[in-house]
Amino acid sequence: MDGTNLHFDNRFLRELPGDSETGPRRREVLGAAWSQVDPTPVVAPRLLAHSHEVASLLGLDEAQVGSREFADVFAGNALYAGMQPWAANYGGHQFGNWAGQLGDGRAISLGELLADGRRWELQLKGAGPTPYSRGADGRAVLRSSVREFLCSEAMHHLGVPTTRALSLVVTGEAVVRDMFYDGHPRPEPGAVVCRVAPSFIRFGTFELPASRGDTTLLRQLADFCIARDFPELGGVGQSRYAEWFLQVCTRTAVMVAHWLRVGFVHGVMNTDNMSILGLTIDYGPYGWVEDYDPDWTPNTTDAQGRRYRFGTQMQVAYWNLVRLAQALSPLFDEMAPLQAGLDAFRDRYAAEDRAHLVAKLGLGQFRDGDELLMAQFRELLHTGQMDMTLAFRALAEVDPAAPALAPLEEAFYSPEARAQVLPALGDWLRRHGQRVLAGGQSQVERRRIMLAANPRYVLRNWLAQEAIDLAEQGDPSGITELLEVMRHPYDEQPGREAYARRRPEWARERAGCSMLSCSS
Repeated sequence: MDGTNLHFDNRFLRELPGDSETGPRRREVLGAAWSQVDPTPVVAPRLLAHSHEVASLLGLDEAQVGSREFADVFAGNALYAGMQPWAANYGGHQFGNWAGQLGDGRAISLGELLADGRRWELQLKGAGPTPYSRGADGRAVLRSSVREFLCSEAMHHLGVPTTRALSLVVTGEAVVRDMFYDGHPRPEPGAVVCRVAPSFIRFGTFELPASRGDTTLLRQLADFCIARDFPELGGVGQSRYAEWFLQVCTRTAVMVAHWLRVGFVHGVMNTDNMSILGLTIDYGPYGWVEDYDPDWTPNTTDAQGRRYRFGTQMQVAYWNLVRLAQALSPLFDEMAPLQAGLDAFRDRYAAEDRAHLVAKLGLGQFRDGDELLMAQFRELLHTGQMDMTLAFRALAEVDPAAPALAPLEEAFYSPEARAQVLPALGDWLRRHGQRVLAGGQSQVERRRIMLAANPRYVLRNWLAQEAIDLAEQGDPSGITELLEVMRHPYDEQPGREAYARRRPEWARERAGCSMLSCSS
């Protein structure tokens, strides 16, 4: 079967100005939102894994997905009718500094697919050089591709706003990478991920023309983004821009609050990695907090400054929105509407955080003192070196009328830290139990809410690394099994308890399990 049943409507190309030059020659691209560039073919594409759910969402049946043509298309060797590949042009602030033009350096969008009344941009990551590759090869290695593929789907099933992933194709070619930028490059298996989203427009999409004083393109981009991606917005002129910015701010607040709820650390919250739709994008050196530490970051590049550590993600998101507001300011006569959007971010984040707090602790409704109760528990997790996911999940099993430590025992990484924190933890459990009972919920309902807010399974780095190790030997079974586990993160899954255990000692310092770089 082929792609003749698929309908592409590439509005991004049709309605926004493009680069007059085609092809991957590295260059500064002025006055254009995109550059036409074809994926670079690979030697031996082979489908390693795919998401059945995303394929169905796109109107692709299993026969299509299993065909040789599918592997060719989603490796970059062929195109379905209607596909018009391009790389987007944008800039961004990286680690707090303006980086100028960045763009899709190793991502090439194939087209905008219309399926069941929805629009999906299909984008290959690792498909070869573009005008924005800045001297790099535009390729991606298998280890980072497995991580992006799995995490896109895991986050969706956790209830976190995110891009999705359709396919993971190995290329049959080696890619040379210096994993930790320490002067020891080595060849690694290459791969291509097809990621899927209604839009891949970023904060940096608007920052770049603003930095160049190109208000015409800035306005074109804003008008286009609102018309295509926010069609529900009314109003005209500045009032419409104001409502749009407010939507971006509140969506970002919802996303980041979910990150904190499940213990996710993005690792590289540059403005070019921030979605205008409030979706988690660009899965690079991410990680999940294991032994709780608000200062933890998985990104080796950020090891000194820890700008993007777990506990600062809300503040970084606000900083990034301020940069977006500055970029959009030429569209406004005054700053008040932009400040209103930034204020809405703070308000929405606070509301989301309170709602997650109440659900995670099983408190019924928010009351004064609950934020202190949560802060004290987090401090106990930190001091006691307790696994965040296991500890919150275990709280649902503690009897509030007779609280005991037993359900929490599996969360401890250190006997010494456990001994240190035990008296204070026992006191906290008694106070938490009293607060739960005062909430008036039935215990059945309390437990149901807590289990729905606190996942049993998250994509711990060492779990992903085990799947990567197998995949590098040609065995995709680890990816397939892990993907299936992560489809039901809040459910008990008999026989899969190994995927819910705390980090083993062998993974504490191993590359890919504790710290990662942006190298992919």
